[in-house]
Amino acid sequence: MNNTLETTAAIGVLPVGMVPEIAPKITATHISGYLNLPATVLGPADIPEAAFDSLRLQYDAGRVLDIFESRDFGDVRKVVAVLDIDLFVPIFTHVFGEARQGGNVALVSLYRLGKHPNGSTPASPLLHERTAKVSLHELGHLFGLFHCEDDRCLMHFSGGLEALDRLPLHFCRYCLRYFNEAVANGK
Repeated sequence: MNNTLETTAAIGVLPVGMVPEIAPKITATHISGYLNLPATVLGPADIPEAAFDSLRLQYDAGRVLDIFESRDFGDVRKVVAVLDIDLFVPIFTHVFGEARQGGNVALVSLYRLGKHPNGSTPASPLLHERTAKVSLHELGHLFGLFHCEDDRCLMHFSGGLEALDRLPLHFCRYCLRYFNEAVANGK
């Protein structure tokens, strides 16, 4: 089954804030390489300050999604925004990423991916791998995938860095099949 999108339906990778230049490039490369979807890095965007929660000193991921989902990104079909800010959803202290099932925009926060639980900084390859995993996971949600019970699947929920680091960089055969069907059906 061919799961390549038309060029006009490419995945856009949006750098937001002061993200390292390599982060959106790595994300786009993994989308192209692992999912066989054309991806392009878009021009940078500013941090949506309206989503800042002064009580939590973090950014509300739902509000960030609302802001970016209201924007026109031209010919791209889906957008993965790579941010350098700390994100939360009300039921969690933080999230590495966020997306709405079948939505058009996913968020990937580098804020906590670049720190080990003990406060030390991971080597660049590990940070890049974490970024790729969260990006592909959130993109899976954009194409309608839910969390998978298989802990060897990239769609398995990971609330902490140790769980994220244990995940493989691929979907299980079932999630991959559903993903390919969603892409082929224009979802």
